[in-house]
Amino acid sequence: MIDEQHPIPSGFGKDTTATEVLEGLDLTGRLAVVTGGYSGLGLEATRALTAAGAHVVVPARRPDQAKEALDGLDRVEVDALDLGDLDSVAAFADRFLASDRAIDMMIDNAGIMATPETRVGPGWEAQFATNHLGHFALVNRLWPAIVRGRDARVVSVSSRGHHFSPVRFDDLDWRAEPYDKWAAYGQAKTANVLFAVHLDALAAPQGVRAFALHPGGIMTPLQRHLPRAEMVALGWLDEDGNPTPEAAAGFKTPAAGAATEVWAATSPQLAGRGGLYLEDCDVAEATDESSPQRRGVRAYALDPDAAAHLWAISAERTGVDAFA
Repeated sequence: MIDEQHPIPSGFGKDTTATEVLEGLDLTGRLAVVTGGYSGLGLEATRALTAAGAHVVVPARRPDQAKEALDGLDRVEVDALDLGDLDSVAAFADRFLASDRAIDMMIDNAGIMATPETRVGPGWEAQFATNHLGHFALVNRLWPAIVRGRDARVVSVSSRGHHFSPVRFDDLDWRAEPYDKWAAYGQAKTANVLFAVHLDALAAPQGVRAFALHPGGIMTPLQRHLPRAEMVALGWLDEDGNPTPEAAAGFKTPAAGAATEVWAATSPQLAGRGGLYLEDCDVAEATDESSPQRRGVRAYALDPDAAAHLWAISAERTGVDAFA
């Protein structure tokens, strides 16, 4: 798909909001699953989708908190899901499939960033396990509902952080080298892109398309693991904990940050396309390490051989593969 990895252009941009993306679209009767759809970008996506008429299912690690955050929104339901626990993923999927509903939009929005070294399951590195393996298992388990969806799409929320690292196939869980939280985050975000690349190759013949994206830089609860001193050193905050003028100019609002995932899930402009990486509500350019400000998508994140290899490893680890 690298030949198609160029802006359309869409007519939207960095400051477009999720509501603006959906203007004129009627999503009545459509169902979306938005992981983490009760906080940060996920909450804004849920608000925009329900306002356009969609019914949104929000799997949440903290269901009570999710219900409180979503109080007052129509056409929303909350269920328990911990992406770092494959038994929890399986249980959620079983409950949803028992409802015999179709999924039109699957938005893999939830994630963790730059966490201290943490291990889940059989000792897997937590960022890779939560951001990638949990969503891999969820999508594969929900596949019978997704494939019944109307022009269904699977949207994998990656990040410009994928520039930090390719997938380290020889040391996925950081056992051979000292842990680097940012490189581990980069690996997980590259995995999100590769997942969309291979899923699209497998799913397109059945009418389902997949996309990955960078939502933009936004101050959300995703930064909860970063000490204030580190955010000051990065130039995001001043010594009083307020966004610096430079950061304020560069960061998006949450409503603008949610726009690209909503655009990916709904836009008629993407009909017949898939396996692409998006940013600022458009198809991004393929690029390399010389790209200023890490814009665009690195070639290693689009590599179909790497995507197929990652899929095989993920299927072995999670014990699920809807296409086997």
